[in-house]
Amino acid sequence: MNKIGIILMAFLFPLFGWTQRPTEVKKIAGGYFVPLYGSNDKEVYVDDFLLDVFPVTQQQFLEFVTAHPNWRKSQVVRLFADQNYLSTWPSDSSFGELIEMQWPVTNVSWYAAKEYCACQGKRLPAMDEWEYAAMASATEKNAQRDSVFNHMIIEGYERPKTYKNEVGTTYKNFWGIYDMHGLVWEWVSDFNSVLISGESRQDVDVERNLFCGSASINASNLMDYAAFMRYALRGSVKANYSIQNLGFRCAKSIEK
Repeated sequence: MNKIGIILMAFLFPLFGWTQRPTEVKKIAGGYFVPLYGSNDKEVYVDDFLLDVFPVTQQQFLEFVTAHPNWRKSQVVRLFADQNYLSTWPSDSSFGELIEMQWPVTNVSWYAAKEYCACQGKRLPAMDEWEYAAMASATEKNAQRDSVFNHMIIEGYERPKTYKNEVGTTYKNFWGIYDMHGLVWEWVSDFNSVLISGESRQDVDVERNLFCGSASINASNLMDYAAFMRYALRGSVKANYSIQNLGFRCAKSIEK
């Protein structure tokens, strides 16, 4: 976006309010799956829900903070976002010339992501919802045993600076969702729930099982290893953290 466009946007949004351009969503049909934290292959059920086709972009988040000044980098409360929040942006009203508008937004805290989704009448996806949708390859809704798919995920995690790619540049999965792997890590609503059981004696074993040095020894496929990486990341962050390769997308419940 050029400077004139940014100036006009900064002037008009506060006057007329923020009306986010419609974001394409797809229905994820519910079903059972076995999450990493389950024991004895215990399945959990995920209800039908709607999920954004793409992660939120730099341009979309700029529109949001322009309309909601309390989420601008210079005004955000540090309780809700650390010093890395939007740190690559040169100012409140621009993501700069070195960042493309269709790159996924990153350096955004959980609080900011949650508020963005709420302003659209949506929410962050639950961890089980995200994992359920993410286990789909281009052709199968459950590709956990697909070695080619699993290798692709691991290779994507190893590739540097993937956040410098436009949304929609990775594969489209079975549900019609892009970029579940290979672009950025993504916030979920209950990102730290696995490590908190309310019983400290139980937490020790739960936490141990999330790292590659213990439970991964018995992992039966590469999908387990990729999942270990995701759960370990979730267990290591706090809600106000803003990380270079951590973005988000929104979800919505389907009324019954």
